[in-house]
Amino acid sequence: MASVSLSSRLNKAVRQQYMNLPQGGKCQVTYIWIDGSGEGLRNKTRTLDEEPQSIEDIPEWNFDGSSTSQSKDSNSDMYLIPVCMFRDPFTLDPNKLVLCEVLKYDRSPAETNHRVKCCEVMEQIKEHCIWFGMEQEYTLLGVDGHPFSWPANGYPAPQGPYYCGVGADRAYGRDIVECHYKACLYAGIKIFGTNAEVMPSQWEFQVGVCEGIEMGDHLWVARFLLHRVCEDFGVVATFDPKPMTGHWNGAGCHTNVSTKQMREEGGLKYIEEAIAKLGKRHAEHIRVYDPRGGEDNIRRLTGRNETASIKEFSSGVANRGASIRISRQVAQEMKGYFEDRRPAANCDPYSVTAAIANTCLLEKEKEPEA
Repeated sequence: MASVSLSSRLNKAVRQQYMNLPQGGKCQVTYIWIDGSGEGLRNKTRTLDEEPQSIEDIPEWNFDGSSTSQSKDSNSDMYLIPVCMFRDPFTLDPNKLVLCEVLKYDRSPAETNHRVKCCEVMEQIKEHCIWFGMEQEYTLLGVDGHPFSWPANGYPAPQGPYYCGVGADRAYGRDIVECHYKACLYAGIKIFGTNAEVMPSQWEFQVGVCEGIEMGDHLWVARFLLHRVCEDFGVVATFDPKPMTGHWNGAGCHTNVSTKQMREEGGLKYIEEAIAKLGKRHAEHIRVYDPRGGEDNIRRLTGRNETASIKEFSSGVANRGASIRISRQVAQEMKGYFEDRRPAANCDPYSVTAAIANTCLLEKEKEPEA
């Protein structure tokens, strides 16, 4: 069995003694932000004199960007701009979690702050009432980097029995999954569901339906909650798109998309038009579907293990080997949504949703890239 962290073995009963103490009417607010890697999350906590009733009640703050790969020592202060508030499932009411944008010294967005651009796009297309749902796959690891509950010197049985499986020999780490689910519900995350995935120790949770910018906000905080829950259990959650080489499924962040027109009678026409536009911009979408411009996704999008090839664009009804999938139900009802299966598990949801909205609803037709 993969190793767990020493911190997780501390006496939790002792911790609970202190957690039960009253707070004297004060409120703890934990600020959360995306660091310079574009994947990592950071956080720190401050005391407010009373419980904030809205995001406007949360003051701006700052942090040392030189310690998060976001600035240089000589000019290291970065601004934290609160944008979205949730209940704190770890220290409980009245305490809050606050997702923040990061701004540089001149108040311009940090390099990994893709939320600003996403907000601009969503504002331009707000009349389309675009809905998103993102399916976040992840893999549980021990602190030694080995998949949780995999044999120390070998591999588990081949894929087949693990997807939506039940039983100690098929579902690894369900305690973590269920605790994360409850934490999301308590916080106010729009979590839709969860299931065990094809590779053992791999799981998925879905966030949505979310409209516009809300998609990125809720998914980033759901990721933060997952990391915190895993911390308590002494294991690690990775969003690596291909954590294990060989005949093992990778991890994606399938993105479901629906506009008002797509949801109305005859909406399949608009779904097909959007897919045609996405096909003409396949290369540029691949560049924003993982933090390293496609370098991570190339390990995952091989045309095998329920993926399409990164080199080719494809679409199909009920086809999990296509770039874009139309569900059987949507094809029958001729309205609904489509699923973009290309985004990697470690994608930035702001970048993904902005790119899809821009391509499908804003950009004029142009010749496909060479």
